Amino acid sequence: MTMDGRNRWFALIVLCLGTLMIVLDTTIVNVALPSIRADLGFSETSLAWVVNAYLLTFGGFLLLGGRLGDLYGPRRLFLTGIAIFTLASLACGLAGSEGFLVTARAVQGVGGAIASAVSLSLTMNLFTEPAERAKAMGVFGFVASGGGSIGVLLGGVLTNSLDWHWIFLVNFPIGIAVVVLSLRLLPGARTGATGRLDVAGAVTVTASLMLAVYAIVNGNQAGWVSGRTLGLLAAAAAFLALFLVVESRVTSPLMPLALFRLRNLATANVVGVLWAAAMFAWFFLSALYLQLVLGYSPLQVGLAFLPANLIMGALSVAVSARLVMRFGIKRPLAAGLTCAAVGLLLFARAPVGGGFVANVLPSMILLGIGAGIAFNPVLLAAMSDVAPEESGLASGVVNTAFMMGGALGLAVLASLAASRSDSLRATGHSPLAALVGGYHVAFVVGAVFAATAALVGVSLLRVGAQTAADDGGAGRARAAIEQAS
Repeated sequence: MTMDGRNRWFALIVLCLGTLMIVLDTTIVNVALPSIRADLGFSETSLAWVVNAYLLTFGGFLLLGGRLGDLYGPRRLFLTGIAIFTLASLACGLAGSEGFLVTARAVQGVGGAIASAVSLSLTMNLFTEPAERAKAMGVFGFVASGGGSIGVLLGGVLTNSLDWHWIFLVNFPIGIAVVVLSLRLLPGARTGATGRLDVAGAVTVTASLMLAVYAIVNGNQAGWVSGRTLGLLAAAAAFLALFLVVESRVTSPLMPLALFRLRNLATANVVGVLWAAAMFAWFFLSALYLQLVLGYSPLQVGLAFLPANLIMGALSVAVSARLVMRFGIKRPLAAGLTCAAVGLLLFARAPVGGGFVANVLPSMILLGIGAGIAFNPVLLAAMSDVAPEESGLASGVVNTAFMMGGALGLAVLASLAASRSDSLRATGHSPLAALVGGYHVAFVVGAVFAATAALVGVSLLRVGAQTAADDGGAGRARAAIEQAS
């Protein structure tokens, strides 16, 4: 199917709309969490599963979705993923119990992973001329990085004006429109890839991480050294070992273990896990602090997050790449992660009777700056020593690390916060003071995660392949950045 220039850009808009819908779902839920908790009776720790169920299946099926796209065509998989995501969103909106909502969120994650895994490939297929491709990638990147700011605001508006069910129901008409327009505008693609699907790899790694997070989330209630918790952790370790055996023996592995011999890729994955653990905890815990402690409405929570997300999106698109071109990867990465760590530490000082300007806005600004500066260096570090034919797979590995790091980090910090709050209540602190004390511990640990990520990146990343002044490749990259902006 041959497309003229105008139709290609319309097709890009459709891809961006589908991507935006999926990106929104990672932030739009945070604003509504207290309302969901009150309506469906979630406990403080089990509430994390509204987020984790989505993140775990999303991360677990990203690589499999990309592989399916290679075998059966990215257009077909994009349509399948959007359809699954849309129907699961409808189920989430109609949910009347904890179990039903968490299950529907897990299915949402599968659909989102399949669509996300192939949307970038479709964009690359649509735009083959270098200047057009650079501009298209700029638009796509802006949607992917700046969509969070729309999510927190839209979540606040819908929850405040209607109720939390509409943060999911709004996806249904949008998803139908994306499917209809995709059938009309997206071209089919040849499928030349061969090989067997590594379904066993996807199942074993997802099962391992789900069991581990479940054990951590419920560790405070069941006991950290109880037979139940230790048994779940042992089962998670067994599934992980089985996953490694599968990956070492199959001909078309979901995650080729040889990739981790590449130093920068392995380092970037460690940084990504730590970085995501801190960032997802920020979204989750600060939303609870604003609503449960300061008494913000869902709309006010959305507006409170807006400065950070706007800064994050703007810096990710317009500034971060230029900083890398001038200073290399290490210094922007360290600066961004350090800003985020300081922002989390400031949140750890927020009192029961805090105010937005004094106790919330400075942290939000620093976290927005940190995320906006650090996101691109992590991805560039991962790709710096990867062969071109493995770049898509390497990108999927990094995205998976981010998703899994976020889910596991959120589980750990939510459990730590609950444990500290219980201890403070037992010693006579008021309910609000105990709640804030728990959040403080979680924010401090999140800051440690971000600072550790900075130290790992600065210490272990190789400099030569990714510095700004390398050679003609840097010049071409700089030209692409300028064309895209």
